Amino acid sequence: MNTPLSRIPSLHAAAVRFLFFLVATLATLAAEPKPLPVAHHERGLPAALAAAQRVVFLGDSITHAGTYVDFIETVIRTRTPSWKGEIIDLGLSSETVSGLSELGHAKGKFPRPDLHERLARILARTKPDVVVACYGMNDGIYFPLAEERFAKFRDGMTRLHVAVVATGATIIHVTPPVFDPLPIAAKVLPAGRESYPTPFAGYNEVLARYSAWLVAQRAQGWDVIDAHNPMAAAIAHRRQTDPVFTFSKDGVHPDTAGHAVIAHAILSAWGLQPDENELLVTLSTNPDTPLLQLIRERRKLVMAAWLTATGHQRPGVAAGLPLAEAELKAAAIETKIRELK
Repeated sequence: MNTPLSRIPSLHAAAVRFLFFLVATLATLAAEPKPLPVAHHERGLPAALAAAQRVVFLGDSITHAGTYVDFIETVIRTRTPSWKGEIIDLGLSSETVSGLSELGHAKGKFPRPDLHERLARILARTKPDVVVACYGMNDGIYFPLAEERFAKFRDGMTRLHVAVVATGATIIHVTPPVFDPLPIAAKVLPAGRESYPTPFAGYNEVLARYSAWLVAQRAQGWDVIDAHNPMAAAIAHRRQTDPVFTFSKDGVHPDTAGHAVIAHAILSAWGLQPDENELLVTLSTNPDTPLLQLIRERRKLVMAAWLTATGHQRPGVAAGLPLAEAELKAAAIETKIRELK
């Protein structure tokens, strides 16, 4: 059994205040470009991450969008400039870890991809030292809670955990973000229906149950970071003064501020919480910061190449460059990144 990198307790008052500071500041800061704050001393990463040559992120469309991955890498590079590892984002839109797909998904064009169809190829080809996995949003297929679907999620997550550990790598699970019915209130459906062509209004309760189960696996030695509850707490706080506040206009996909909350949860678990959140606020409000721009450019280039090289069953994903060509271009970007630090 791999050694957990962290054991995150329930969100305490100080953490809540910190998160609320983040969200409130994101909403009010001007978008004038600012230099990244300089680290006065190098922060230490958890041992498995510090030693990792390759960290692979797995997940659905939220991870494929990758904004929180970009924030994490930028903070790591700023706070621990001696780290020589590589981060590869292999998130895939629509994907589940449960293998489930609702009838008529994507207007009947294709079923949801199943991570397990490609997992063995990813692990064999990328040979990661650490895997960070964020699943759950799609795994209840936007229906009310049902034991059969919940069991599929638990089984799929356990299979993922066992497969990664069997390679000698460390796996870190991240609980799913929040589903927010408020911005799509006209589309969500009540309980008791046989089908859900649009999401169940109480679907976030399903995600809360899935998140609680994941957190409970810490007792089995799993390394689990909770992003779901910090995001829910931040939304609840903002709605005290802004009743229509949301991180997600479509109820599912977080905006930049939502991705910052996910990144904050993960970075805090790794002991890289930016000073007074200054760094995350700067990144979240200044997407054209040179270091962040280069990291985002490199991630998208490498992600497309590796998705193509390892294969998947999700139509509509643009093919990437051949790996060798992508790696050459990525090396040139890496040189620019290191010149900035």
